[in-house]
Amino acid sequence: MRNSFFAATILCAATANAAPAPQPPPPGPAIDAIWPDFRGPARDGHAPADARPPTRWSDTDRVKWRTPIPGQGHSSPVVAGGRVWLTTALDDGRSMHAVCVDSADGRVLHDVEVFATSYPGPKHAFNSYASPTPAVGGGRVFVSFGTHGLACLDAGTAKVVWAARDLDLHFETGAGSSPVLYGEMVILECDAVNAQYVVAFDAATGKQAWKTPRSKAFGPTMTNKRRAFSTAVIQPIGGRDVLLSLGAQRMYGYDPATGQELWHVDHGGYSNAARPLYADGLVVFSTGYDKADLVAARVPADPPAPGGKPIDASGDVAWRQKQGAPYKPTPTLVDGRLYVVADTGVARCLDAKTGNVIWTKRLGQTYSASPLYAGGLLYFLSEKGQVDVLKPGGGAEPTVVASFTTDEGYFASPAVVGNALILRTTGHLYRVE
Repeated sequence: MRNSFFAATILCAATANAAPAPQPPPPGPAIDAIWPDFRGPARDGHAPADARPPTRWSDTDRVKWRTPIPGQGHSSPVVAGGRVWLTTALDDGRSMHAVCVDSADGRVLHDVEVFATSYPGPKHAFNSYASPTPAVGGGRVFVSFGTHGLACLDAGTAKVVWAARDLDLHFETGAGSSPVLYGEMVILECDAVNAQYVVAFDAATGKQAWKTPRSKAFGPTMTNKRRAFSTAVIQPIGGRDVLLSLGAQRMYGYDPATGQELWHVDHGGYSNAARPLYADGLVVFSTGYDKADLVAARVPADPPAPGGKPIDASGDVAWRQKQGAPYKPTPTLVDGRLYVVADTGVARCLDAKTGNVIWTKRLGQTYSASPLYAGGLLYFLSEKGQVDVLKPGGGAEPTVVASFTTDEGYFASPAVVGNALILRTTGHLYRVE
């Protein structure tokens, strides 16, 4: 069994304290961001409603372009302004790069060394030194390389605008969580062996806006059980924006403008990698290691006033599903149903309100990429190159639209541009349509 360390993306940064930033505008991608992070424009794994990507391809068929990406990285592609961004690491992690590719023809426009180090640190064999997915929007690109730093790049020139390097975080397994944009801030989850907190920076200047330590008291807990690798999501709930953030042993809700903890739900797991999601009053998340459960907890209707004590909602769990919960792939919610693929290759459809299993289908192989919903279809891409395209329906079983295998596997989640899929394999970046 793979251990907690595998996850797929984490970053963190620490700079001088500053006063809380003023209330930013509601969350959402900047106007130029077609695919701002690894879960798409609404951060939910859904392509735009009019997208009709292909249901079958090979390493040559339906390929508009195919661009080699040197080094190794598990970060997913993001797209803005006609450009695709991703990260990679060369020289066994000593040279960390941001790569920009023209989305129309696949030309490499920029390949920039963002950080260099003589000692990249330990890493689990499953992980890469470039696992955090960039966040892009507003003419800026934010790339994280975990302990080594967070950097803001100009999306036009690829020049570094600012960088935070004094992170002093030790994961012992490589990086995990990806940065998240909110208004004029970039927010990072930092759940390492030696420190656990969430921090926000002014996106333009890199000045710290707020920093909130995790409230979970670990006591004598083993250090590896203090880590988490999930990526937060910002969700409008009850007339306010809430940062849904999954940490080790505790799920949190924060005010993304100030960092105030609003509520939490204890769950007991750690090394969580799948992203939480919101489903009609419920926050749904995977508890991670040692044994993953999928949990749906009710979000408190009346959060505390500014400065008030966080609400302990640990006893308000609506349901818990112990079968086939993912460690890394994030579930996708469609029409009240959750579509989940376990790392071990079993896909399930669950009723989002009850957690009851509607159908189960073995796809085979192993999975890190999160499912994509596009054109009314579900796309599942495995680490060994198996692709399954399913049409969800009202019956007990989905319709298999296509099932095939490509030469290279997928650790990164796909992006969608128009009717095209932008796919990162273990060696290349593709546009298929």
